[in-house]
Amino acid sequence: MKKKILVLCTGNSCRSQIAEGYLRYFAGSKAEVYSAGIETHGVNPKAIDTMKEDGFDISNHTSNNIDEYRNIAFDFVITVCDNAKERCPYFPTNAKKFHHNFPDPAKATGTDEEINEQFRKVRIQIKKYCKDFVDIHL
Repeated sequence: MKKKILVLCTGNSCRSQIAEGYLRYFAGSKAEVYSAGIETHGVNPKAIDTMKEDGFDISNHTSNNIDEYRNIAFDFVITVCDNAKERCPYFPTNAKKFHHNFPDPAKATGTDEEINEQFRKVRIQIKKYCKDFVDIHL
């Protein structure tokens, strides 16, 4: 039976979208992966671009609000920022909760290249976390 994984972030625009892409890839047919935000900010174009650099197309992802998934019995809920962890709503399931606070690349400043480099660094961190998560928990 497929496990259900929810990745939760503040705006469901960068970190959770990247994690959703990698978790889907690493989990394959072992899991259904969703991502959501406490708010919805739309999928960040730089998140799409940075994933494309690594061969992943997340351009069809949507930015979803946590309320859309209230009736899904998740096995795992992964918060990828402190704000989401603090504001994570109660789920009436037995979901195991995990947390890792990744830096927010959307807050990066500097030249385009410096900002892109921040996205790449966060992408690499999230990729490793997702691979390790799947190896350990699925």
